[in-house]
Formats: sequence, C-alpha cells, structure tokens
Amino acid sequence: MNMQIYLPIAEVSVNAFLLLGLGGLVGVLSGMFGVGGGFLMTPLLFMIGIPPAVAVATGTNQIVASSVSGVLAHLKRKTVDLKMGCVLLSGGLVGAAAGVQLFAYLRSIGQVDLLVTLSYVVFLGIIGTLMLIESVGALMRSRRMAAPKRKKHNWVHNLPIKSKFRTSGLYISVIPPVLVGFGVGVLSAIMGVGGGFIMVPAMIYILGMPTKVVVGTSLFQIIFVAAFTTLMHAWENHTVDIGLAVLLIVGGVIGAQVGARIGLRIKAEQTRILLALLVVGVCLNLAVGLLVEPKELYSIGTEG
Repeated sequence: MNMQIYLPIAEVSVNAFLLLGLGGLVGVLSGMFGVGGGFLMTPLLFMIGIPPAVAVATGTNQIVASSVSGVLAHLKRKTVDLKMGCVLLSGGLVGAAAGVQLFAYLRSIGQVDLLVTLSYVVFLGIIGTLMLIESVGALMRSRRMAAPKRKKHNWVHNLPIKSKFRTSGLYISVIPPVLVGFGVGVLSAIMGVGGGFIMVPAMIYILGMPTKVVVGTSLFQIIFVAAFTTLMHAWENHTVDIGLAVLLIVGGVIGAQVGARIGLRIKAEQTRILLALLVVGVCLNLAVGLLVEPKELYSIGTEG
C-alpha cells in the first residue's frame, strides 16, 4: 500500500510510515538521554529530501511533543529541578528570539542551508568527541572503583547572584545557567534542535548537577524554547509544515515513553557513551555529505 503524502510547504512527497518511524526513533532517544532529539531529527529530514529551512522549523514541533511526553515520565519520579529549569528558560527564550532573527536574515541572502549543515558538523563534532572522551574515562573509573564525588569547586562557584537549587543540591550563581540557556536558545532557532545535546553536558560538567535530575530538567526547558522557536519561525519565515509535524509528533510521543523506561534500566555511564557515539555518527554522516556533494555548495553561484 502506497502511503506517499505531499507536504505543501516542503514541496516534496514522502512516505507517511517513514515519518512516523523517524518520529518514534527520535522519541525513544529523547526519553533515554534527555535530548529533544532535534540534532538527529533535522539531519534525518535532510537525508530524506526535506529542505533544511523547513526541516529546522518543523523539527522543533516534534521536539516539543516528545519532550512533554518525556517530562511527564520524569515528573512522576521527581527528577526535574523546576527552579533550575526556569532559570535556564529565561536565557533560552531571549536566545531563541535572537536566533530566529539571524535565521531570517541568512535565509534572505540564500545562505541558510549551508550554515545549518556546517553548524551541525562543527557542534556535533566538538561535543561528541568531548563526551566520548569523558564518558569512556567515567566508565573505566567505575570499573576500577566507585567514581569519586565531584564536589570540587570551579570558577562557577565564585560568581555572584547565588541561589539554592534544592532538587539538584546546588548553591551556585544564576549567571552560568542563564548563559547556557541563551546559547541553547540561539542554536534551537538556527539548527532546529532542542539543544539537549549541549544542555545535558553543560549541566553535568559546568553546573555540576547530578545526572539523575539533568535529563528531566533539560527536557522541561526544551519544551518551552522549542515551542517558542516554532511560533517565531511560523510567523517570521513561514517554514512550518503542519502535515510533516503531525506525523513526527505521533511517532515521537510514543517513542519518548519507551525511551524513558529504557533509560531507567541502563547505567548513567553507559547512557552517556551511547549518546556520545550517536552524536559523532551523525556528525560524520553530515560531514561526508558536504564533502561528497560539492556541487550543492556551488549551485548558488551557477544560477546567477
């Protein structure tokens, strides 16, 4: 049975079951790792022929749905630091607004597709490599002995405007979480990501939050930043494809519940190493795409 559907904004026909499957896969990862899944969803949409500008704007819809589904599962277990989530969110909304304006400008000069892909290669490459090095080290430490408690003070603890975050057991300045939120907001708008793949490592290694509350707190912040980004893209750039969004959302909501359950059954060190490998894999795929098809890069020059 042919289930091809035409997507009017993207201007392509795609198999509906393929989109449901992609949504489900990314939903599972969202529930397991506390990432919105956009860093995988957006490149996967590129690969099946969805134009990057539409993939970025529409992918954030699916991130909202799978993140809501994941947060509900985490709230039941009391692994969401709502106060920290709100501080991250204050920076995230400002960053998202700035990012959408930048996206609109780049689209007007015809450079947005290349920028989006290059951003992915650079960010995923750096973050994936750092996470892989750290998570392999953590796994080896836990094999030898229980990992030492990371209670050492770093530069974050010397900053002013301190506040107590009870769920995370922290007493730190609100400045780093606001800055982390801002950076993730900008990336959310330009790359169609919830930003969890940057947020989660930043919360663990910069803010010193315990891994068990990082996933739920990250998803909480992602919901609002991704929803805001989607609305801004629809208003400013008219690049949100509703048909595509609905199919991705249905798959994503189901997948996130499954992922949250799987995440409970594997150790934190193993979770981090799997996520690192995923990030590096997606980065390599996109980098190969840029190198193998140079004609795409020059098509702008040959038109005029």
